[in-house]
Amino acid sequence: MTGIGSRLREERDRLGLTQKEFGDIGGVEPNAQGKYESGERTPKANYLAKVATEGVDVLYVLTGQRAPIPADRLSQAEEHVLGHYRVLPREGQDAIRHMAVSLAEMAASYTTRPRRGLPKPR
Repeated sequence: MTGIGSRLREERDRLGLTQKEFGDIGGVEPNAQGKYESGERTPKANYLAKVATEGVDVLYVLTGQRAPIPADRLSQAEEHVLGHYRVLPREGQDAIRHMAVSLAEMAASYTTRPRRGLPKPR
């Protein structure tokens, strides 16, 4: 299953929320949340705006493309890593990019739910 519904479920799983918890955030009942995830219904803009406030990447849900993190919102540790990446030769950057894509594809293939209590993405 691909599309808005599956990406919405992926985001819910990433945040470690049940359909009820996620639906509560979006202001819908669990059965509506289930229909969004199954593709039977399409979520409205106000629902998407509400879930975005809890860390859902709405651009990803709608398009399948992750929203970039603005450079002014990187942590000090992220800035440090990025600085080291930028000074690498092109071959090193390409190798790291390839590894990151492979890791993302591998992570997307897992269906296990993340543990609760993990920090929400910025």
